[in-house]
This record gives sequence, structure tokens and C-alpha cells, in this order.
Amino acid sequence: MSNLDFIYKRHSVRKFKDRDVPIEDLKEILKAATYAPSGKNLQNWHFVVIKNKEKINQLAEIVEKKNEELASSTSDEELSKSFRKYVKYHTVFKNAPIVILVYAGPYPITGIDLLKSKGLSNEELEYYSKPSPGIQNIAAAMENLLLAAANMGYGTCWMTGPIYAGKEIENFIGLKKEDYHLAAITPLGVPEDSKIISPPRKPLEDVITIID
Repeated sequence: MSNLDFIYKRHSVRKFKDRDVPIEDLKEILKAATYAPSGKNLQNWHFVVIKNKEKINQLAEIVEKKNEELASSTSDEELSKSFRKYVKYHTVFKNAPIVILVYAGPYPITGIDLLKSKGLSNEELEYYSKPSPGIQNIAAAMENLLLAAANMGYGTCWMTGPIYAGKEIENFIGLKKEDYHLAAITPLGVPEDSKIISPPRKPLEDVITIID
């Protein structure tokens, strides 16, 4: 058995058993998320946990409504049809007993004010901002959350697709934290199927470069 088996247990789960997640397990999973690396130790994350089934269904309805609104806004039928078909994937969280909304807070990019004072072009400033360190913090926390959940026998699914309805979801939730915005969503629950199914990965040789 590899010491890294906890990593390979994680896979995207979209169907869940009708079984609650004990609050002790939930807190342990969220604690693991907060131990992710964080630039400047700002920990610019916030987790909203929804256990109320009616509210979870309302979230799904918000996404469905926004999907239809956007799909109807174009005269390109193929584009509209293509966008509509994703709504079933963007609402799979409604099958879970818990939905976790991961919010991202502000993060000052080191040196950006100095770079602006040098009169750099927008293109140059965009280049320096591309790493998005603030969002990297959130991604690290999200990965910790998913790995901890999988290691404890729970299923999750990292979702950003529904964020086109982010504003509507934020208004529905009403989180009062200045300058925080919805960055990702994951359902959480006991998987309906215990079989681990992950899509194939690119060969390692295709994604690494070693410079001696």
C-alpha cells in the first residue's frame, strides 16, 4: 500500500446515499481545508455549509433559471443548445445531503502597486496578475477538503460551472463578508457507489520538464 493512497481515493462523485454527515466529520474535513498553504497567511477563504434540503433545491433552481436565461439570450441555436445541456451537470449537488460553498476574499498581489506606479501597460499588469495567488489559496483549501473527505469515506465534486449564477447564489445566501465572492462549490456525502472511477490521466512524460 502506497503512502499516497489517500490522494487516489479522491474522485468526482455525483450520486449520494440518503445519509447524513455527522457534524464531527464535517468539522474535521473543514479543519483540514483550513490547513492549506496560504500566501501571507491571509487565509482568505470562507466556507458556507448548507444542510437544509429545501435550500439546496432552491440553489439548484437558481442555477437552472440562470442557465435558461443565458441560453435564451443568444440567437445562435447551437450555442444555446450546447449551454443548456450542461445544466444537469451544474446541479448535481442537489443529490447530496450537504453542499459547501467556498468563498474567496481579497488578496493583495505583492508589488502590484509598485508595478502600477512604473506606468506598465494593462497587458503587462495582466501578466503579473495571471498567477492569481488569492485564488490559489482557495484552490489549495478546496483540494485539502476533497482529499480529507475522500480519506474519511465521503464523496465530493469540485464544481465551478454553476458560478455563472454566482451573483444570484450570493444574494440568496446573503453572506455579509466584504469583498468575498463565490469561487467554488462541492456536494458532500456518502457515495452511492463505492467503486472509484477516475478519467485517465495524461502520461507523466507529457506534463513534466526536468532541467538538470
